[in-house]
Amino acid sequence: MRRTIRLHDLGREDVGLVGGKNASLGELINGLGSAGVRVPDGFATTADAYRELLDSGGLRERIAEQVDRLHGGAPLPEVGAAIRSAVLDTPLPSGLARDVLAAYGHLARGAGHTDPDVAVRSSATAEDLPEASFAGQQGTARSCAASG
Repeated sequence: MRRTIRLHDLGREDVGLVGGKNASLGELINGLGSAGVRVPDGFATTADAYRELLDSGGLRERIAEQVDRLHGGAPLPEVGAAIRSAVLDTPLPSGLARDVLAAYGHLARGAGHTDPDVAVRSSATAEDLPEASFAGQQGTARSCAASG
């Protein structure tokens, strides 16, 4: 299972694997780099990595319970906060944590820094489809820093 993929290894055919923003960044790097357009390096976590997180620590079930509460009439802000809390409180599976740290380390070496600043962006696999758009629904809840 691939949990992380370097942006330069991505293209538009990878939207289902890493989302539209990540696939587009791969296209930019590969299509415009030779023309002198500089796009920062980076990496994406995959949909498989997300599913692995959902399947760890009972997270998928906790989310389903909250969605059931919503369907039962619980207020959306309350349910959303409970789901957000469940996700943030669930530790990354060890393999995923190891792969993210390795990808960050590779990025750091390429940037010539031991601890480079990074931007964390969501890139849902269905947010930029021609028949549907969910732009703006994803968010970064808090700053992320790699340690290891």
